[in-house]
Amino acid sequence: MSTTLPPVRPPTLRDVALGAGVHPATASRALNPATRPLVNTETASRVLRVAESLGYRPNPIARSLKTSRSATVGLVIPDLTNPLFPPIVRGIEDVLGPAGYNAWLVNTDNDADREESLIDSLRSRQVEGLIVATARLQHPLLDRLHAEGVRMVLINRRTANADLPSVTGDDATGVATAVAHLADLGHRRIVHLAGPQNTSTGLVRHRAFLQALRDHGLDDDLGLVAQCASWSEEEGARALRELLDAGREFTAVIAGNDLLALGCYDVFAERGIECPRDLSVVGFNDMPFIDKLRPPLTSVRVPHYELGSEAARMLLEGLRSPTWQVRSVLLPLTLTRRQSTGPPRHTPAENLG
Repeated sequence: MSTTLPPVRPPTLRDVALGAGVHPATASRALNPATRPLVNTETASRVLRVAESLGYRPNPIARSLKTSRSATVGLVIPDLTNPLFPPIVRGIEDVLGPAGYNAWLVNTDNDADREESLIDSLRSRQVEGLIVATARLQHPLLDRLHAEGVRMVLINRRTANADLPSVTGDDATGVATAVAHLADLGHRRIVHLAGPQNTSTGLVRHRAFLQALRDHGLDDDLGLVAQCASWSEEEGARALRELLDAGREFTAVIAGNDLLALGCYDVFAERGIECPRDLSVVGFNDMPFIDKLRPPLTSVRVPHYELGSEAARMLLEGLRSPTWQVRSVLLPLTLTRRQSTGPPRHTPAENLG
């Protein structure tokens, strides 16, 4: 004969409070990292020990219904396959976690309709704020969300709307450093593979490149700038092929990001171009694993982990303060010198096509 055991009731907050000898409200504060400092240290430790011994797990849905706070943040990423985003996400989570928050991450594939749908979905789940890495210079959706009072921080990119808080790298100084490095090596004609001009990263790096050429007295022929429609390896390869096929004379390339620089490596392999003997190349971002390329890529280093952690701290500040002062932060960039850059040869790059 078989018997059916009654279901085991999961422990409740009231059980924890009873075991710790405190009021349920005190137990609730002790179990929430964001409010734990409001509870006496010894009492909080006792509540945590009882909760662990009972196997108690807080119910975030019930808590959000009661407090109208979900302790979650939406993280909007344009392309999860881009290696620069994992350290950004890690920096965000390392700040949010100890503050009692979790991140809901969505990937937009750089599609505006998908982005709007995903952000609507995040808001329906009562996220308290957004960290957005998909900003375009003209971004009506973000402008509308800001006007509605949605707490958000832009990361890595900015919009033309100065009222939106942001954390980015100092792209202009980063590009100037790259140009100075190549100029010091003796390069006079330098190509720029410019990223999409509807993004702040593409536009600022492009303008900074032209300014840096003038500052160093280098040739600023507009024919030495190739526009790329996306931040991709394929676009970098296409742009460099077109410059070579057009007979442009140059000895070095500054790519708008590392993925565009990777496209240059594809062309080097196709056409038997030796880097840096025939052409030097500099990337931008210093994303993971580019030091494993042959030759290892010289790149402007963006502190992605720090971008993420600073954006998370800024958003938490906004969530906690009803009188949040909007600000934008620029983090300093550095040049990581590797073996993809060297002095120019006398042979012009036009003979490499």
